[in-house]
Amino acid sequence: MLTGLAPAKINLVLEVLGKRDDGYHEIRSLVQTISLYDVLSFELAEGISLDCTEPSLQSPDNLAIQAARLLREVSGSEKGVKIGLEKRIPWGAGLGGGSSDAAAVLLALNKLWGLDLTTSGLVGLGAKLGSDVPFFIYKGTALVEGRGERVTPLSASLPGWFVLLLPPLPQMPGK
Repeated sequence: MLTGLAPAKINLVLEVLGKRDDGYHEIRSLVQTISLYDVLSFELAEGISLDCTEPSLQSPDNLAIQAARLLREVSGSEKGVKIGLEKRIPWGAGLGGGSSDAAAVLLALNKLWGLDLTTSGLVGLGAKLGSDVPFFIYKGTALVEGRGERVTPLSASLPGWFVLLLPPLPQMPGK
């Protein structure tokens, strides 16, 4: 069994450069992971399943499930996994929780299934799942461009503490 943390992120700077022909926006953003995490566990199993603490996210459309299915399809692996997801990142708040969960699944299953995919290979798969997923393969601080698929990790360190305040949202668990 493997366990992992999927961090939330904030956009420190977000520049929207225009709309692309594919319907996405061209962006340039300085993004930073923060110390708010979803907790995931991974156990070899027959199929692919998800056990989530937030019942409304327990669906085949969940990015964690989609990531596992995509990785199995692309790799040709016949292995399965039972994914446990303790949801701590408020969903619908723009903090990238679903994308971070998907990246955590790609990273963990690459190890658990013994696939040896490269970081760039995982980033490419992540881009198929969502615009924020490639960033979460790297984590930390990064310059993100395009629709989110071009990620340049940065070694910048931000001193001090930051407080993130979220207004109550009707779809947030427990609210």
